[in-house]
Amino acid sequence: MSVIGITRTRQYLTFTLGDEHFALDVANVREILEFTSVTKVPQTPEFMRGVINLRGSVVPVMDMRLKFGMSITEKSVDTCVIVVEVSLEGETTVLGALVDSVQEVFELEPEQIEPAPRIGTKLRTEFIRGMGKRDDQFIIILDIDKVFSSDELAILNQAENTGEKMIAGATM
Repeated sequence: MSVIGITRTRQYLTFTLGDEHFALDVANVREILEFTSVTKVPQTPEFMRGVINLRGSVVPVMDMRLKFGMSITEKSVDTCVIVVEVSLEGETTVLGALVDSVQEVFELEPEQIEPAPRIGTKLRTEFIRGMGKRDDQFIIILDIDKVFSSDELAILNQAENTGEKMIAGATM
């Protein structure tokens, strides 16, 4: 049984958080960056590590480990920021997803993707598009548009504006 809404072969970028493997539809991915330093923005959620200057644009960086209830991402040679486009209510927001490592891009057929497991009513799983299976390994396919709530994206937009002011002030 394939997942509703996934009717054709798609390419996915896979990445790791701890021992878990995740994937994003490459259509949402702009680029992949080495993790360097971020400018911390006061009074933002813990999972927001700060902002980066990406060719003149301020991009908020989210620690995906913290977002999913894991420990903070430790910087290593493999640590990356996946720059993604997130759509919510017709608005597109660019943000960076901090991950332990990026693996590869590969294709999955609709038949290789199972629906997300139902885990009662208290746990949010609507951001999981499905469970891909590759080489006897499960890959959690994320719907990046649903990982962050509208309230969280509003905070990110405020942080982005604050970050622009902080970066502008630092260059004067």
